[in-house]
Amino acid sequence: MESLVTEIRSIIESARANAVRSVDFCRVQMYWQIGRRIVEEEQGGNTRAEYGKGLIKNLAKEIEPEYGSGFGKRQLEYSRRFYLEFPIAHTLYAQLNWSQYKWLIDIADRDKREYYMLEAVNNSWTARQMKRQIDSMLYERLLLSNDKESVLAMARKEKLPETPQEIVKDPMVLEFLGLEKKTHYYESDLETELINHLQEFMLELGNGFTFVARQKRIQIEDDEFFIDLVFYNRITRRFVILELKTGKATHQDLGQLQMYVNYYDRCEKLSEENPTIGILLCTAKNDTLVKMTLSADNSTIMTSKYQLFLPTEQQLIEEVERVKKEWEEAR
Repeated sequence: MESLVTEIRSIIESARANAVRSVDFCRVQMYWQIGRRIVEEEQGGNTRAEYGKGLIKNLAKEIEPEYGSGFGKRQLEYSRRFYLEFPIAHTLYAQLNWSQYKWLIDIADRDKREYYMLEAVNNSWTARQMKRQIDSMLYERLLLSNDKESVLAMARKEKLPETPQEIVKDPMVLEFLGLEKKTHYYESDLETELINHLQEFMLELGNGFTFVARQKRIQIEDDEFFIDLVFYNRITRRFVILELKTGKATHQDLGQLQMYVNYYDRCEKLSEENPTIGILLCTAKNDTLVKMTLSADNSTIMTSKYQLFLPTEQQLIEEVERVKKEWEEAR
């Protein structure tokens, strides 16, 4: 009886979710049709600005009193832009709702827009999750360590991630933890908050991650050690070990992480799986120290700087430009 109740509940919840998605997409199609008619009315699609403004303003005066604020001047303007940006109806994604399409319309860069659209579909992002990724400039952060073609190819599922840099975002933005602004944090506090917000953290961490263990105990002869977090990435078929440090990364931290990676490769990894990746999550890092500590051909240890509070868009843009300039000068 218990299993039957569980199954029936699952059927009901699934039907409800499908009904909501169906209604959401009907709304998307409605606004697309409205946008198409507005553009057609603007003399066969020739968008004369003055005529268009007057048309939408007058249309809103007639429609909004009868159907509500969802058909005001601003929404009608979005409908018009929606049709102009997505003129082919069958290319619209049923998985995306009207709020998500409005955020996509506001993205001028077409490659950037396509990336967020495909990632939202591929990862079943809610409207809230999609907005958060746009606000935290996920696309720009990925471009710090990946070329644009590679990022888009992975979003289009034309390419699978092959390197640590392609599946881990640097810097990670962890403002969702809700930690108070303090001058110092204990690693256990940070780890606890990360676990408590595992869903958001995994979304921020990258695609294809599943949680394996927290404070994983390993024993090497008479010595025991505890690994902060262990994940498994099903896309690249490898373990991902994550060590949390609330200070600047040291060579001792990197050495310990390398030991953990070696342990997993020799004692946990199956022969058909790929080498383990180790990530040192820290508040600051010395890139030169990292390079000097690790071997020249290192491909399994990396550091990722985390940020406890979401920076402003201007701060992120300045950081992107700074890194790009340093990279270009080093070439």
